[in-house]
Amino acid sequence: MLKAYKCRIYPDKAQEEFFEKTFGCCRFVWNKMLQEKLEALSQGKKIPRITPARYKREYPFLKEVDSLALANVQLQQEKAFRDYFKNPKHFRIPKFKKKKDKQSYTTNNQYLKNGSETIRVDFERGFLYLPKIKSGIKAIFHRKFEGKIKSATIVKTKAGRYYVSILVDVQDLRNDIKEPKNFICGIDLGLKSFVTIVNDTKIFKVEYPKYLIRAEKRLKRLQRQLSRKKEGSKNWEKARKRLAKEHEYVKSAREDFLHKLSKTIIDESQVVVVESLNVKGLSKTRLSKHIMDSSWSKFLGYLSYKADWYGRKIIEVDRRFPSSKMCSNCGYIYSELRLNDRVWECPECGAVHDRDENAAKNLRKYGIAYIRSQ
Repeated sequence: MLKAYKCRIYPDKAQEEFFEKTFGCCRFVWNKMLQEKLEALSQGKKIPRITPARYKREYPFLKEVDSLALANVQLQQEKAFRDYFKNPKHFRIPKFKKKKDKQSYTTNNQYLKNGSETIRVDFERGFLYLPKIKSGIKAIFHRKFEGKIKSATIVKTKAGRYYVSILVDVQDLRNDIKEPKNFICGIDLGLKSFVTIVNDTKIFKVEYPKYLIRAEKRLKRLQRQLSRKKEGSKNWEKARKRLAKEHEYVKSAREDFLHKLSKTIIDESQVVVVESLNVKGLSKTRLSKHIMDSSWSKFLGYLSYKADWYGRKIIEVDRRFPSSKMCSNCGYIYSELRLNDRVWECPECGAVHDRDENAAKNLRKYGIAYIRSQ
C-alpha cells in the first residue's frame, strides 16, 4: 500500500534556484498545453495529446530541469480534463497557473543500472537526494520509513517554506497497530463540542481549539498592514509573508489536532459510527465560519483512511437519520427539537438528554444493529 510521508526541507541558495526554475518550467508547460487544449475545445475539435518534448526544441531552457517533473505535468493535466468531462458539476475545467500561487512539482524514483536510485533518503545525516540535484538537501525526518520510494513532491508554500511529500510503497502499515479498548463507538460532530464520543465504557466530549477564530484579530491586523503597502514593493512582500505564515500556522495547527484525534479514536475502537454531513450546504449558513474552521470533512477523511490502514471499520449513517431528535432511551422522535435546544426532555419516558450525547448514543446503537444484521 502507498503511504506519503511529509517533512520540511531546507535547500541552500543553489537548490532554491533549481526549485524555482523547475516550478517555472512546470508552470510554463502546463499553461502552454492548456492554451492549446482550450483553443481546440473552443473550436469543437478533439483535445490533442501533447507531450513536453514538443516544446523543448523551441524552448531549450526546459532541458535544464527534471524531465520527469514535466512528464508529470502532462499526466496531471490529462487527469484534470478526464475528471472535468466525467463530472463537470464536481470538477472545474483546468485553469492557468500563476506564479503567486503555491508552487510544486512531482518527480518519480528511477532505479539505475548500478543499483542506485534517483530519490534517496539518508536518515542518519538528515539529507534528501533528488534528480538533477548533485548535493543532498537538508531535511528533518520525524520518523523513519521502510519500503520502495515511488515519487517525491516538492512544495513551496506562500510563506516561502519548502516541504517534500515522499510516496512510499509500504509492505506493512500495521507495524504500530494497537489492540482496541472498545468494540464500537458513536461520534457526533458539533460546534459546541467538536466531537461527543460514546463507546463501550464512557461518554466524553472533545472541545475544538478554534484556531481560525482565535487568530482572527491578528489576521485582520496583518491584512490591514498588507493593504497599506504598495503592491510589489519589498515592504509589501514582507507583509505578505507575515500574513501567509499566520495562515500557515492556523492550517498546520488544525491539521495536527485532527490527525491526533482521529488516530486516538481509531486506536481505541474497532468500529466507529459517524453521521454523514452536508458540509457544503451547512457552509452557506450563518454558521459557515465555525463550520469551515472545524473542518468536519477533513476529519472524516482522516478517520476513513486511518481505518483502512489499521483494519478498523467505519459505518456512515445517512444524514436523514434523526440522531438528535430520537430518544436514546425509548426511541421516541421529538420532532419539535430546535437547533438551540442543547438539553431536552423526552415527552414519552421523561428522560433528560444532552443533545450531543443523545445523538452519539443513537449512532452507536445504529452501528450495533447494523453489525448484527450483517
